[in-house]
Amino acid sequence: MRLSQSLIVASKDLAIIRRRRNLLYSTFIIPYIVSLAFPLLIQSFVQGGASISALSFILPAFSFFYLILAGLIPSAIASYSIIGEKVEKSLEPLLATPTTDGEILFGKGVAAILPSLAAIMSACVIFMGLTDAFTRSYFFPNLYSALDFFIVVPLGIVMSVEWSVLVSSRVSDVRIAQQIGSLLILPFAGLYVAGELGIIQLSDTGTLLGISGALALVDLFLFYVARALFRREQILTKWK
Repeated sequence: MRLSQSLIVASKDLAIIRRRRNLLYSTFIIPYIVSLAFPLLIQSFVQGGASISALSFILPAFSFFYLILAGLIPSAIASYSIIGEKVEKSLEPLLATPTTDGEILFGKGVAAILPSLAAIMSACVIFMGLTDAFTRSYFFPNLYSALDFFIVVPLGIVMSVEWSVLVSSRVSDVRIAQQIGSLLILPFAGLYVAGELGIIQLSDTGTLLGISGALALVDLFLFYVARALFRREQILTKWK
C-alpha cells in the first residue's frame, strides 16, 4: 500500500469536509457541550458537599463517557466519505484511478479520523481543565483518565470510522449509512452501563488496558473486512 496515494485521498476528502460546514459543526458542538455540562455538574456536587469518595466514583464514569462520543461523532463524516462523493460526482474519477482499494479506504479513514480526533480530544482537555478548576486540581492527572483519553477514546474513534466507512461502501443513501454507522455506540454504551452497575471497574487500569487491546484487535479486523468487501465495480455501475 502506497501511503502517498492514501494521503492524496485524505487531503481531497478533508477539502470536501471543510466545505461541508454542517458536518464540522456537528462534529465539534456535541463534545464541547458535554465537556461544559460535566464540569458544571461536578461543581454543583462540590458545592452540595459531595465527598471525595463520591466524586472518585463519578469521575471515571464521566471520563469513560467520551468513548460513547467516539462511537457517535465520527459516524457523520465517515458515512459521508463514499456516498457524499457519489452525490458530488467526484467518486467515479477516484475509483477509475490505479489507486488500490486499501489506499482509498485508508485515506478516507484518515480524513474522517483527524477532525473527529481534534474535536473529542480538545473537548477532553476542556473537561479536564474545568474539572481541575472546580475541584482544585484534586483529580487530574491520573492514570485511568490518561488511558481513557489517550488510548481507549482514539481506538474507539478509529473503530467508528472504519465501521462507518465500511457501511458507506455498502449502502447508497447517506441517512441510512449514518443510522447504521451510529449503531456502534451500542457496545460502547453497554460498557458504560456495565461500569455504572459495578460489573466492570472503569477506574481499573487492567480493565482499561483489556478494553484497549480488544478495540485494537477489532480495528485491525475491520480494516481488512472493509478492504475485502469494498467493490468499486459495483459502486460505479449499480449506484444511482
